[in-house]
Amino acid sequence: MTYDLFIGDRTFSSWSLRGWLMFEKFGIPAKTHMAGLYSGTLAEDLSELHPARQVPAMRDADGIVVYDTLAMAETLAERHPEKGLWPLCPSARALARSITAEMHSGFSSLRSDCPMQLAHQIRDFKPSGRVLEDLERIDLLWTHARQKHGVDGPWLFSSYSIADAFYAPVAARIAGYGLEVGKAAREYVSATLGDTAFRQWRAMGLTVKYDPAPHDAGLPVGEWPGPAHPAARAVGSGRPENAACPYSGGKAEYMLETEGRIFGFCNPFCRDKTAADPDAWPKFIALRDGAHRAPWQPRAR
Repeated sequence: MTYDLFIGDRTFSSWSLRGWLMFEKFGIPAKTHMAGLYSGTLAEDLSELHPARQVPAMRDADGIVVYDTLAMAETLAERHPEKGLWPLCPSARALARSITAEMHSGFSSLRSDCPMQLAHQIRDFKPSGRVLEDLERIDLLWTHARQKHGVDGPWLFSSYSIADAFYAPVAARIAGYGLEVGKAAREYVSATLGDTAFRQWRAMGLTVKYDPAPHDAGLPVGEWPGPAHPAARAVGSGRPENAACPYSGGKAEYMLETEGRIFGFCNPFCRDKTAADPDAWPKFIALRDGAHRAPWQPRAR
């Protein structure tokens, strides 16, 4: 079954990030549709999903609509038990459900004072006392889950679960505002920022430019604190090393340059998401690291 998944702007929609990760991380097929969270078209874009009025929302092949990430999580876990969206261990599953529900309903000060943004790190942000209380609670929950159930992997319950999808935007807020947390929480934030799916979501979001940007804090900004990657940029001319887009197989006519090499893609979106983070895309990595000689160069004799 392939679902229709309606999401908002990737750089800023924390709820959409949670919803998308539940499909992406567990290999549940979904066709993504963008809804105008900041363009004023949200109601129109969701009109066929009544009574849903916010993103994300999903619709199955029978036209059944589920909205709100917690309802979506339970529906997907119920329909796809083989995917292991919740931990198998009863005690781990109970804790995972509890901290997920707490995230869904809590941490209001962190949410309001630190809206998710994945463009850069905001510098000189001074958290309020209530934000610090939220961070202390988050630190406690993450440390408890990792110590009790997460010793065999980088995630809260060792293997990735719905809880990690729900806390990904929290990790993004901590990173995006340079907030102080303990060692276990720092390691968890680092794991989230380095996760391929998270990097891909962020890279796709960076293909859209905003002027002015939502949630502008009016503070200095620095580089996003995620993993370093090679610089890349769109170029208007050159001869790409590949004839076909690494994603679609279409004609490689939109080009980017990275480390002195030129690669082609079938459309600007494929090019720009790759330029935003070349190391987030296994199909591009395979092309880049497997291409030792451009096809038009003569063989050495």
